Amino acid sequence: MAILDQTGVFVTILGMALATYLPRAAPLVFLSGRTLPPLAVRFLGFVPAAVLAALLFPAVLAPQGSLDVSTDNVFLLASVPAALVAWRTGSFFGAVAAGMGTVAALRHFLG
Repeated sequence: MAILDQTGVFVTILGMALATYLPRAAPLVFLSGRTLPPLAVRFLGFVPAAVLAALLFPAVLAPQGSLDVSTDNVFLLASVPAALVAWRTGSFFGAVAAGMGTVAALRHFLG
């Protein structure tokens, strides 16, 4: 493994900063003052839910790295009341609290 000198570390940090900043700043710069077509606005409205699903489903369905849909998967069991709370109340924080509470209760009572 190569050890970076101070210049290499600086260039690496600068590159990572640009890779993080540019994709966030580009839409602001290039789309400011423009009106997006309704189809694009509708499409972009689904992005947060899609990203959340992409982050959550692997953690819920494969917490150990392989598919686990058994009753031993506390995350899968806890996703049911969390989804119900989200559906009935529309509260993100309520759903998170329900999921966390269910995981804690299942770990406590099931060992």
